[in-house]
Amino acid sequence: MSATSSTPIRLAGLLLRVAIPCVILAAGWFGFQILASHVEEEPAPEPKKLLLRSRVEEMEVVDFPVTIETNAVVQAHNQVTLNAQVSGVVTSVSANFEVGAYFNKGDLLVEIDQRDYHTALSIANSELEAAKSELKLAKVVEDRKLKLVGSNAVSQGEVDAATATREQAEANVALAETGVEQAELNLTRTRILAPFDGRVLSKLIGIGQLAGANTPLGEIFAIDYVEVRLPISGDQRPFLDLPEFPEDEPLPVTLRDGIQDTNTAVWRGNIVRTEGVLDENSRDLYAIARVEDPFGRTQSKPPLRIGQPVVASIQGTILHDVVALPRAAVRQLDSVVLVTREEHTLLPLKVKPIWSDTKHVIVAASTIPTNMLLATTPMPYSPKGSKIEIIPAADPTSTIADTSSPDSEQTTTN
Repeated sequence: MSATSSTPIRLAGLLLRVAIPCVILAAGWFGFQILASHVEEEPAPEPKKLLLRSRVEEMEVVDFPVTIETNAVVQAHNQVTLNAQVSGVVTSVSANFEVGAYFNKGDLLVEIDQRDYHTALSIANSELEAAKSELKLAKVVEDRKLKLVGSNAVSQGEVDAATATREQAEANVALAETGVEQAELNLTRTRILAPFDGRVLSKLIGIGQLAGANTPLGEIFAIDYVEVRLPISGDQRPFLDLPEFPEDEPLPVTLRDGIQDTNTAVWRGNIVRTEGVLDENSRDLYAIARVEDPFGRTQSKPPLRIGQPVVASIQGTILHDVVALPRAAVRQLDSVVLVTREEHTLLPLKVKPIWSDTKHVIVAASTIPTNMLLATTPMPYSPKGSKIEIIPAADPTSTIADTSSPDSEQTTTN
């Protein structure tokens, strides 16, 4: 066979090899289209119908007593540093002059060596006796010259000199008496006595130590009562009747432990005055509360120590015709959601608080529509007029907006 006759055969074989895969691909695509056209598509599920749910509370018109709470620290009303007024070696320190010890007014706390001061007193007494003797002699001389001046036995000048001598002697006696008084005072000052009933805060001296005039011996504070500086903010002051003048009635205050919440101890006192200026940083006004017998020496009560942080509760004015809203039900400080009593539809409302504390937000009763309930459950959205399902009080289900079953007949309206 020639080369010319074999060329068509080769072309036919090539076309056959290309055509067979194409036919197979075409047949497969055609078969897929036929099979796919008979597959039934499942219908998309219907969306669940949402229903807002919330617990509700009744809103009552009440008279609400305002209670102001503020934090402070207990401080002594009289805390002083004892100083030596005379110099000398410390010879005695009382057992009542130890840190934390109690003492009574007039108790001997520290004693300084008295020997030098006894000697000084003896010298002063001797000088006084000498001055008195000189005065006695001067009076005798003056009297004699006054008797002789009438007979011209002595001159008037001699009489005047005798009178001047007597006056000088009298001045010397007065000076000597002052010296005795000073010596007696210095001797007294060797015994440092307690100026009031109190306790020892610090002790800075010991037996055998040399104390000079104005040497600090220790710090003490009075225990008849303590004071507490209570900061009152500008928002709180309108609700308190604070005493401004001495004749004003004290305002009762209750103090609790500011460190341990489990401490049930309570101390009662009275606000007796306010400071005359506002704090330059916070602009708070400080009210001074007084607590009698803080260490319970005359009454059986827990001690209220100096430096103790406390939480003070002060009874303020009474707000009339108001509604006390639970703080958890107030959103963004001034927004609440009400529920109509009959239709159970939502009514978002802006409120203007009169007062608020950790538990309540107080609003005027006139600002709350009548025949409404308060929604207390947090909801992600609360469009006006939306239908709501009220959660029974005993229902322990979720406290957020929940979904109901698909067959529910109530749907959310916008």
